[in-house]
Amino acid sequence: MAHLPHLITDLALILGAAAVITLVFKWLKQPLVLGYIIAGFLVGPYFNFTPTVIDKENVETLAEIGVIFLLFSLGLEFSFKKLMRVGGSASITALVEIVFITITGFFLGKALGWSLMDSLFLGGMLASSSTTIILRAFDELGLKTKKFAGIVFGVLIVEDIVVILLMVLLSTMAVSRMFEGAEMLMTVFKLSFFLIIWFVAGIFLLPTFLKKAKRFLNDETLLILSLGLCLGMVVLATQVGFSAELGAFVMGSIIAETTSAEKVEHVLKPVKDLFGAIFFTSVGMMIDPNAMVEYAQPIIWITLLTLFGKLFSTTLGALISGQPLKQSVQVGASMAQIGEFAFIVASLGLSLGVTSAFLFPVAVGASAITTFTTPYLIKSSGWLYERLAKILPHSVTERLNRYSTETNKVARTSEWRTLVRSTIINAVLLSIIILSVIVFSSVYIEPWITKNGNSLAVRIGASFLTLVILSPFLWALAIRTTTDVFQKLAGNPQFKGTFYTIRLIKLVLVAFFIGFLLHRFFNIYTGIIFTVVVLSLLIMFSKKIQSLYDKLESRFFANLNEREIETSRVNRTELAPWDAHIVPVIIPLNADCIGKTLLELRWRESIGINVVM
Repeated sequence: MAHLPHLITDLALILGAAAVITLVFKWLKQPLVLGYIIAGFLVGPYFNFTPTVIDKENVETLAEIGVIFLLFSLGLEFSFKKLMRVGGSASITALVEIVFITITGFFLGKALGWSLMDSLFLGGMLASSSTTIILRAFDELGLKTKKFAGIVFGVLIVEDIVVILLMVLLSTMAVSRMFEGAEMLMTVFKLSFFLIIWFVAGIFLLPTFLKKAKRFLNDETLLILSLGLCLGMVVLATQVGFSAELGAFVMGSIIAETTSAEKVEHVLKPVKDLFGAIFFTSVGMMIDPNAMVEYAQPIIWITLLTLFGKLFSTTLGALISGQPLKQSVQVGASMAQIGEFAFIVASLGLSLGVTSAFLFPVAVGASAITTFTTPYLIKSSGWLYERLAKILPHSVTERLNRYSTETNKVARTSEWRTLVRSTIINAVLLSIIILSVIVFSSVYIEPWITKNGNSLAVRIGASFLTLVILSPFLWALAIRTTTDVFQKLAGNPQFKGTFYTIRLIKLVLVAFFIGFLLHRFFNIYTGIIFTVVVLSLLIMFSKKIQSLYDKLESRFFANLNEREIETSRVNRTELAPWDAHIVPVIIPLNADCIGKTLLELRWRESIGINVVM
């Protein structure tokens, strides 16, 4: 009889059990994730009445691939623009909730006598809610179109990105054992630096490449290309000291800005579903019933913290962001459960060897309980609001209503604040791009110079090549002042001194970058002379460099907005007159369109809608 590898036998067992259990869960209208976990328990080493998986190592490898594809898929749904559109209310609500529940989760772990790393990872596990469970509950209860539901979806988006960043910080702390403030700040700076570089480079290059290769891309080649890009970014992220999950998420969010995003998401779905099922099944294989009985008390405490802690902190965050009391309670009641990310965070701790094995059964137990309580808690949010309104003094209720009204008034940002904000953002982005080129030069060009004799001619050639690459970004940082607000305020005598100060600071910053680069190749005196020469050349060839920079910037923003432009074009060309329908839209008080006429807004020409009042 031919020998069959254990991996194939194990996959047959895992997928067969998952198929049967998920069909039952589908019939019972319960989350499939719990079905996968139970299927994993049935084929795991702690259940003796069914066949057991033999080759655990290969299954764990497939589970790691599943996590990578899950995060890649999440990135495809994420989009940086979507985060920008979430708004202040959802962002404030999410941050208040995450900070509160992470800190209280950590202290709960310490109170239970757990180790430092177990407590830290417990806080990370509690930081996210379950998008799947919330969506299912909203569908069943018919709440997806309610105003508070929009805030909940925004909070979920912010939660996802914050938890991914938390995973990076937790893995860094776990490996390096660094808990001091300076090291943590350095980690955050390094993370921000690489995220910006990857995003800028990805948006600049990838959409253009996909556009040129479009005629060669069918479903098969697009799937292979997207998986190759995903795994390539995973390798790159791990090479610079970050997690594989972060690399997968970043590549997904870059592809999300292209016109191929929906198609990639479509062709990837079967792959994601397969490996995702294997991952959640592998989670179930780690469940020890004896451990769940032994840790029943921690499971109860964590469940109570999740239910009441998230209800309280999310409601508080929504109130702080300016939402009315009723909506705040509804948002809080919707978020009181543990999300699928808890299993990913727990598996990260185990794979790094820094957390205890009991975290998995604890996470699964608390997640299962909060999954079943979520619909009932959402249903009872109206009753909770009424009880709270009766308990609170009338003066407090009035003050909350007044605060909500005042917070949602139109907040007009002054032109001066707009200028300062745009100047700082541009300076930071350009500085990071310049630093990345200098780092690349230090890592690759310097060793090459040393290897090739370190002659003056070679050093001059290498520094000249680097400066040519940097020239458009150095020029933009030092000289460019083309924003409308800048030009308008520049003629105001009141701000003349401030403008000269801003320009001087930017010139000093550019001189520092040039000097820092040239110091790598020459002594300090030669570097100073070169710096003066380079600054002079930037001014002399300002128009040519401006033309080059404008082309680079135009291409970047064209790629960044490509998906929206294409969607708008398709909607205008494909919408037949009989496809038109009326949709009520509530415009928030702080919307950009407030105070403008319909003629000024040009909505019909730009986005193809008519306004009926």
